[in-house]
Amino acid sequence: MSDDLIRYDVLVSDALRGVVRQVLTEIASTGLPGEHHFYITIDTRLPGVRISSALRQRFPEEMTVVLQHQFWDLKVTEQTFEVGLSFSGVPERLLIPFSSVTGFADPSVDFALKFETLLVDEEDMIGEVAEPQLEESGENAPVRLETATAEGPVNSDADPEAEEDDGEEKSADVVSLDAFRKKS
Repeated sequence: MSDDLIRYDVLVSDALRGVVRQVLTEIASTGLPGEHHFYITIDTRLPGVRISSALRQRFPEEMTVVLQHQFWDLKVTEQTFEVGLSFSGVPERLLIPFSSVTGFADPSVDFALKFETLLVDEEDMIGEVAEPQLEESGENAPVRLETATAEGPVNSDADPEAEEDDGEEKSADVVSLDAFRKKS
């Protein structure tokens, strides 16, 4: 399969984080409607996550916060959200970049999103997006699609006259649609 130079995975992830941003912006101005409440999971290792040292020690890799009845001062920007929450009776102020959010759920309507996060190498601070794992056997195996042109077949080494049956499955032939059009 060729490299995805457009990075659809990143575009979709950014768009879905935009959904979270929009929902939190609305909640910041109007409050939680009805029975809605949110579980937001955060990768605490990522840069920009501002939590107390006590919380960082308690949640060194990941933490889930609940926005339901007891949160205050929710502020949302393009890149982050900030919220006041109580942990074991201790009030805390959290600053969370949207890029560190790994999960968002609203159980009241059975809605959930899961995100891949940017992993950062501590030595050189170069990030890489975790690659999704693909099952490569059976019907779910990735398929390589090639493009044919009007000048000839995709594989220029292929000689249509010299086809042999070697017991392997053959790929589909490219056929001109003109062969199937009504002749007037």
